[in-house]
Amino acid sequence: MTTSPIERAADTFAAELARWRVERSMSKKQLAARMGFDPSYVSHVEGRRHRPTEDFARRAEAVLGAGGAIWQRYQEYDELRHARSSASHRDPPVPEQWLPPGTGLIVEQEVATLAYREGSYRCVIRRALYNAGTEPVTRYLIRVAVDRYPHDPEKSNRHHREHPLSFAELDLQAWCGEEPAREAMEYRKKHDRDAFKEVWLLFENSEGRFPLYPGQRTVIEYAYTVSHEKWGQWFQRAVRLPTRRLTVRLDFPNWLDAQVWGVETSLSAEEAPLRTPVIRRAEGERTIFEWTTESPPLNARFRLEWRFRGHNGPPPSGLAIAVRASDRMRAVGIVQRGADTLRQAARQFDLPRDEADARDIVDRLVGALDRVEELHTFTKGVGLAAPQIGLPWAAAVVRPADRTAEPVVLLNPRVVEASPETDEQYEGCMSFFDVRGLVSRPLTLQVEHAKWDGGRVITAFEQGMARLVAHEIDHLEGRLYVDRMVPGVPLVPVEEYREAGNPWRY
Repeated sequence: MTTSPIERAADTFAAELARWRVERSMSKKQLAARMGFDPSYVSHVEGRRHRPTEDFARRAEAVLGAGGAIWQRYQEYDELRHARSSASHRDPPVPEQWLPPGTGLIVEQEVATLAYREGSYRCVIRRALYNAGTEPVTRYLIRVAVDRYPHDPEKSNRHHREHPLSFAELDLQAWCGEEPAREAMEYRKKHDRDAFKEVWLLFENSEGRFPLYPGQRTVIEYAYTVSHEKWGQWFQRAVRLPTRRLTVRLDFPNWLDAQVWGVETSLSAEEAPLRTPVIRRAEGERTIFEWTTESPPLNARFRLEWRFRGHNGPPPSGLAIAVRASDRMRAVGIVQRGADTLRQAARQFDLPRDEADARDIVDRLVGALDRVEELHTFTKGVGLAAPQIGLPWAAAVVRPADRTAEPVVLLNPRVVEASPETDEQYEGCMSFFDVRGLVSRPLTLQVEHAKWDGGRVITAFEQGMARLVAHEIDHLEGRLYVDRMVPGVPLVPVEEYREAGNPWRY
């Protein structure tokens, strides 16, 4: 049967549409839903019962990310239909012309890098964005998810309940734009779970706002850190916005002798190997693994997995290189043992003249305690002295084990009476949190301390609170708890300390 050039061009368009739909592992119903058409419409176009329209072609090109192939077939058909000699005046096949309902952004390029260094993974995501919508973009949703044992969900869930991921350790930072006009982005928490965080990156900071307006482009970059003990040996990227190019990089030290492979999944396809190989290259003492794909389908997931074969590296079972507790404390701003400020007597406030400074320091202590308590649960209560955050002033804050009780603020404190009755308990110190030590303390203390207006009060403390207060006053006098231990009694490594999570016994 003889067909016209226009009919042959329509058939070619339908064949190209079907090829890309199958390539993206979509059913006709799924494609129609994402394009915003009736489910039968794609079937009719592929079955040659309907001729394609310009709107249909643009939507198909945007959803399938065909690199212009679908649009080109449509132009060929449309040129013949209108007897045009050239279609050079027509708009280019870019998703700026149309996006699936509910989206206004496209990712023109994403480069996701995960680097392993000294017991931690540092993840840096860089995305080139284009606002193809009709409204200014003022925030951008990101997700951070960890899975220590991805092939054993029950074990992984139990691990993360016991060792929850915290915002303090993530040290999340984000920027918008390129140097020299790069702006820091503030963020707002949306979901905070043991192994999963969702955060809105805001196109604003303390200096002002910088929305991404329709038709504009920018680059955003964000970075965070996760300890090896919380990050399983896999790195996954999910395509949630129309994306033109995705690159994933792993950066490992040579001595780990990493072996890397990759898999991909979609809404309609089972897990399968990546369709192209992961490229490996050496850069000095580092090994870089890189994989790139063009126009990945929406909702696809690409995961790189690895194992370390180096004899001196983490074992293949995935056990973590231990990240020391003191390193975590240092990361949230706690001064560590050996610093001069911990061995010097703190400076007294002149109240009420120094009231503003004193309140600022107390606020900073409270903020530091909040960060610390995201890393560790203190069932015995917790305290922090200003020298421990690098401030040589006589201020400390103590939070009782009973969190319904108010925190105690100590300004210019001094012990005026201590009971002769003492007991021995194990103490820890955030300035050397890798060990615990057996320390004798009075069971009751009378402490004189200042009020904001300069007046003095005496407060009595008993048992656990007496121990916490005495510990912090020692800090303000340049003393550590090891100075009060019986000579020759060893410190206990935190891994061997069996009373973590239990209150002191009286």
